[in-house]
Amino acid sequence: MRALAAAALAVLMLTGPAMADDLRGTGDLGLIVEREAGSLLVVDRSERAAIGRIEGLGDLSHASLVYSPDERFAFVFGRDGGLSKVDLLTQSVVNRVIQGGNSIGGAISDDGRLVAVSNYEPGGVKVFDADTLALVADIPMGSKTVGIADVPGSRFVVATWDTGEVWLLDHSADPANPEITRLEGIGANPYDALLTGDGRTYIVGLFGEKGLTAVDLWQDPPQATRFLPDYGRDQPDMPVYKMPHLQGWTLADGVYALPAVGLHQLLWVDAATLAETGRTELAGQPVFALARPDKREVWVNFAPPDNDKVQIIDVMTRKVTRTLTPGKGVLHMEFAPRGREVWLSVRDENRVEIRDARSHEVLAEIEARAPSGIFFTDRAHRMGL
Repeated sequence: MRALAAAALAVLMLTGPAMADDLRGTGDLGLIVEREAGSLLVVDRSERAAIGRIEGLGDLSHASLVYSPDERFAFVFGRDGGLSKVDLLTQSVVNRVIQGGNSIGGAISDDGRLVAVSNYEPGGVKVFDADTLALVADIPMGSKTVGIADVPGSRFVVATWDTGEVWLLDHSADPANPEITRLEGIGANPYDALLTGDGRTYIVGLFGEKGLTAVDLWQDPPQATRFLPDYGRDQPDMPVYKMPHLQGWTLADGVYALPAVGLHQLLWVDAATLAETGRTELAGQPVFALARPDKREVWVNFAPPDNDKVQIIDVMTRKVTRTLTPGKGVLHMEFAPRGREVWLSVRDENRVEIRDARSHEVLAEIEARAPSGIFFTDRAHRMGL
């Protein structure tokens, strides 16, 4: 060991320390999905600029990604079943495997060792080694799977579309053979789900019936509670042009703000009792309802034909305070970690718009190829993303 240390010191003395201009931190970096081009735009938040592009990632029409704990690597889940590992610093693809026919999302374990992918085809969940992308576990579930999230203790939770179940996968003892807890009777056709920031509550949205289901993961075994069974029952169903993304639901001031399926409304639900406490009328069908990091406001974007708008709702009054029109095809929003700015992907105008989160002034724009998802590296340190 001493010989190795001496050799390393000799190399350092010969080469000298790296120049500051050769170094870059990852804390203010991010990736923007360019869905039609199959590429990722690497961006620097401090510079409000694109600094590179990573190409060759296949079908990214419904892509999502997660970050390694050190923020250097991202794991990208593509619609073609591709799982890609990319390096933000070298701006390159490290590894790529086609692990299924149609993947819809994924998660990384809290220790950063395992990456799980939920699949439409062939269904179930596959789990991979985060370093090598070698297959660790293949868990068939007889169903399409949705809403996968990481849970503390090397665990994942996922919902099944066809069978209306929730599966909890515990990889802590034996990654290749997880302990499985299976909850039945969750509801008809779960289409997405979210995990609260403390890792306790897994909320499942239902497409096949009215209402939602909350699963308390702190209970042993986990306990499921149905809520909002009647929302929208007294109103005519509208065509659903784009399903809300439950990863975009939010918890603010002890209340869930939930985009309603098939309604032009934001639903407010008490987090403790799961009772509805109010509704906010919106300009269209909501897709993402995203809280500013200080939880003072909720920002909402919309499905077509209203996807040129973003509405801002005051959490205390639950009223729309402003309607912005960034441009056609606002697909995604991402706040800077402390909420100073918000970045908006304007797909149909091939640009990303950056606004001050309080004055709403446009600060900068970045050219991008049909941008959709925006993912900053601070996500590496948040649960359920």
